[in-house]
Amino acid sequence: MKLYDIAAIGELNVDIILNGIESEPEIGKEKFAKEMTVTLGSSTAIFAANAAALGSKVCFVGMIGRDSFGALVRSSLEAKGVDTRYLVEGDTPTGATICMSYGEDRANLTYQGAMDVMTFADIPSEVFEKARHIHLSSLFMQSGLLRDVQLILDAAAANGVTVSLDTQWDPMETWKLDYKAVLPKVTVFMPNEKELQCLTGTSDIESAIAAVQPYLGGCMMLKCGSAGSVLIRKDGSRVELPAFLNKHVVDAIGAGDSCNSGFVSAFVKGLPLEECQRTGNLTGAVNTTAAGGTGAFTSIEAVREICATRFGQTLKI
Repeated sequence: MKLYDIAAIGELNVDIILNGIESEPEIGKEKFAKEMTVTLGSSTAIFAANAAALGSKVCFVGMIGRDSFGALVRSSLEAKGVDTRYLVEGDTPTGATICMSYGEDRANLTYQGAMDVMTFADIPSEVFEKARHIHLSSLFMQSGLLRDVQLILDAAAANGVTVSLDTQWDPMETWKLDYKAVLPKVTVFMPNEKELQCLTGTSDIESAIAAVQPYLGGCMMLKCGSAGSVLIRKDGSRVELPAFLNKHVVDAIGAGDSCNSGFVSAFVKGLPLEECQRTGNLTGAVNTTAAGGTGAFTSIEAVREICATRFGQTLKI
């Protein structure tokens, strides 16, 4: 018996979210934002918190500092029902991201801090024994995990653990990940369109899909923002699914991570891939109904209510 449905391995930081910004920042000038929220941030943490809210048993493996931001991260994860026993406290301060939100887009500035220090050696071997599935995210934010990604994937394979991967954006824009070696060991690859094109060095999305498709270990959930998503299997077959559009977007911060949480939560429950895709599209839409990446995911009952009243859909997990 596995203790956890999902072990989330990745970066931890707080998000300082600014909404209602009058105009883009300019060097040497002061600008105003009408709203500020300080909340649990980082793609992997948003994924973990929302997957737990959706009913999955989730633990987190990550590194934080011995500081107030680290305490906020730990307490926020625990409040969402995420097991934090594998969090490592180090001397490097907890990371932080300033998120400047502009409608469906955003500009981020991140201090990596402790997230850049963690390596495979910080991951207890029992994590791979006790989890059914591992989710990896934001590798380019974490040089230690990026360097050790093959070790993580091999440990997962040795224990019969499925893996989902969302590399996220590379702030350095070097995209130094050997996807031909990595993707065959990944069960579900979860990029967005721009990330996929940058990772493959291609100029259009069809060329990017063609580049990775022969190396897929299982499938790819390609996130296309307000256009929805495309589910692509290793054999090249695909399912295009439109987005569930919210006419009154609060912000889109964490929408991709929330999509991931819905897809993977359905996946670990054994639902068909098409239903996993629908669930991902739906939870991505739910995310846009409240501020921050976890604001809408207060409980599975609350998410069900949003799905029904705002999108006319049933959450099937």
